Amino acid sequence: MSPALFLFRKREWIYFAILAFILAVVFPTVFDNFRLNLIGKYLTYAFVALGLVLCWGYGGILSLGQGIFFGLGGYCMAMFLKLESSTPEATAIQSTPGIPDFMDWNQLTSLPFWWEPFHSFTFTLFAIIAVPVALAFIISVAMFKRRVGGVYFAIITQAIAAILTILIIGQQGYTGGVNGITDLRTLLGWDIRSDNARYVFYFTCVALLLGSLILAQLVRVSKFGRLLIAMRDKEDRVRFSGYDVANFKIFIFCLAAAFSAIGGAMFTLQVGFMSPSFVGIVPSIEMVIFCAVGGRLSIFGAIYGALLVNAAKSTLSESFPELWLFAMGGLFIAVVMVFPEGVAGLFRQHIEPLVIRGLSIFRIGKVRKPRPAAE
Repeated sequence: MSPALFLFRKREWIYFAILAFILAVVFPTVFDNFRLNLIGKYLTYAFVALGLVLCWGYGGILSLGQGIFFGLGGYCMAMFLKLESSTPEATAIQSTPGIPDFMDWNQLTSLPFWWEPFHSFTFTLFAIIAVPVALAFIISVAMFKRRVGGVYFAIITQAIAAILTILIIGQQGYTGGVNGITDLRTLLGWDIRSDNARYVFYFTCVALLLGSLILAQLVRVSKFGRLLIAMRDKEDRVRFSGYDVANFKIFIFCLAAAFSAIGGAMFTLQVGFMSPSFVGIVPSIEMVIFCAVGGRLSIFGAIYGALLVNAAKSTLSESFPELWLFAMGGLFIAVVMVFPEGVAGLFRQHIEPLVIRGLSIFRIGKVRKPRPAAE
């Protein structure tokens, strides 16, 4: 039997198939292009929630700054798209043709050197992962090697998210400031604003998300995954057993950052812009809520949680925009006090037993008919 089949138990393969069917068949069939693009946007947040399941749920590392890595991945993609649309011909009316419009507005006369590599799509794909992971590595080494964890680590990541937001807004001539990088039009000459492009980006996002889910499951069922749980529950015991706990924490934090960065890049492609409003403290806390609502110990729950919370956000903010923040706060309180294991926990407690019982009855009913006795 293929080793891949051992990644999931039989029921989990069924859940995986159901999720894939919903994302790849049901949603494209039921929803129009606008709503499908909106769901694609929700799925980009599922990458962050998936990383938080590994980092927070299994590793016990609560990060309140995942928006940092989501934003960096998105900004790397936005820089490439902006340069592609800022050709000398397209920007001929500017004082300095060939640079992004916001740079010209801020009286820059040449492209900054650190923007130059983003003319290459290959380099951009590398940077989408490398830049956020490099920052995650620096943060995690500085913290975990000094055994900083728990609430202190959460506060530090929150502070870094605030610092990065202020830095992006303050350096308007280089980053687009509070408006971010906007007016993104083409990817390798292909109009990303067309309905066909949005359709393709949706399925690309689904494929990447399912691939990330399989990778997360590979980590979860491995020896490393078991060590993560042991670290979360009894960190000192793992350390006294001879394991370098800091290195394990660094790896899982960087992996969660990579997942977030992929989500950020897909967000930029599907929405058509990236701004500091997706980097700061508020979006980072919302990302934690996505994970908590889905279930911080369930990789499947992370995806459903991101979909449910964002769908509720869109619905409530359209009808009652002033009430959404209160609803979000109430939802987080409910998760902590009423169903701490999230939607996945409710499913395991109330629905999964019924499914198992139904399957058992079905199997019992499939009894072979006795052969007729010989005359």
